[in-house]
Amino acid sequence: MSLDFFQELEARGLVFQTTDEKALEKLLNEESIKLYIGFDPTADSLHIGHLLPILTLRRFQQNGHVPIALVGGGTGMIGDPSFKDAERQLNTLDTVQTWSQRIKDQLSRFIDFDNRENPAIIENNYNWLGELKMIDFLRDVGKNFTINYMMSKESVKRRIETGISYTEFAYQLLQAYDFLQLNERYDCKLQLGGSDQWGNITSGIELVRREKSKQVYGLTMPLITKADGTKFGKTEGNAVWLDADKTSPYEFYQFWINTDDRDVIKFMKYFTFLPLAEIDAIEQEFEQAPEKRLAQKTLAKEMTTLVHGKTAYEQALHISEALFSGEVKNLNAAEIQQGFKNVPSYQVSASDELNLVEILLTAGIEKSKRQAREDITNGAIYVNGDRVQDAAYVLSDTDKLAERYIVLRRGKKKYFVLEF
Repeated sequence: MSLDFFQELEARGLVFQTTDEKALEKLLNEESIKLYIGFDPTADSLHIGHLLPILTLRRFQQNGHVPIALVGGGTGMIGDPSFKDAERQLNTLDTVQTWSQRIKDQLSRFIDFDNRENPAIIENNYNWLGELKMIDFLRDVGKNFTINYMMSKESVKRRIETGISYTEFAYQLLQAYDFLQLNERYDCKLQLGGSDQWGNITSGIELVRREKSKQVYGLTMPLITKADGTKFGKTEGNAVWLDADKTSPYEFYQFWINTDDRDVIKFMKYFTFLPLAEIDAIEQEFEQAPEKRLAQKTLAKEMTTLVHGKTAYEQALHISEALFSGEVKNLNAAEIQQGFKNVPSYQVSASDELNLVEILLTAGIEKSKRQAREDITNGAIYVNGDRVQDAAYVLSDTDKLAERYIVLRRGKKKYFVLEF
């Protein structure tokens, strides 16, 4: 049985809450509508925590709807308090505008602004929030909401006990005003967001109803949780960014390839555009032979290709295979820089002794010459993947990879990079 678009969203686990589900499903199946998600510029790049909403916009566009990507140049000056433990640091207008442009550029990689039939729309809420006058806002927007209504939102309740400024308290009114503006300007009928945005979304629906006597809708996606209890979107404590300069394609690939067995099928449904029937077939094969890691390999391939392109995926795969096998000789300079980004390195100077024992000591790989000699003679030291057991071995130009690197390894996994 074929699924309609809304049913597929549900089958992928992408529907957490909706307003008037039956009416919304009918609307999505019968009309091409405009819908939006807001992206506040709180950094100079989006990260994979933003991927679910971005890719959901892409799904809507592929099904004939018109996505509006709303960059929060105005709301980004305030900061959304939703389920945050503390007040955000306020950024300058110049900083927020610079970040807004970078986010706009990143979004264009995922949704099509040049599509002839249903081109996506990019907007920045600073275009209207930046022009607002305080008295007008209080009269036209504030009058529609009681303090009791605003305090009933779960996102606000959680902060009342620890303290919330009026600035952040008023955030939901600004987001509600965004929905009103987009409805007036583009006849936008649906706002999407994570489940933490439910209170803000329903405030927008209420404002449009009161001001325009129109029915608009809200749909939230689940907040992503990992089976092991750690936070999704971070690896080794650091955010996984969509900017290749902040998180390399190799690091990005590694994040997905290391997905827990308990999460991998769920993530394939959330993030990839593989048909559900194909995902089901992969799941069956994966359950029969989990050691082959078919699901993780497929997920990592799909996501790295989607975000960074086919060439970057192939490069990340090449690096991964080289590091797993220890065969690093065929890596080029860019691949060495990516693969060994977080590996201890040492800048070799012209005065350094290149005897292997000496360089192991100088680079801080070994604590003493005696230990260095023992590790070499015991076969624990590798130069570019080749075991070296001669304590008198001297590094030379022939050992250099890409004419500037030598990769040393102690034991099975401890890598070090010498850079000339």
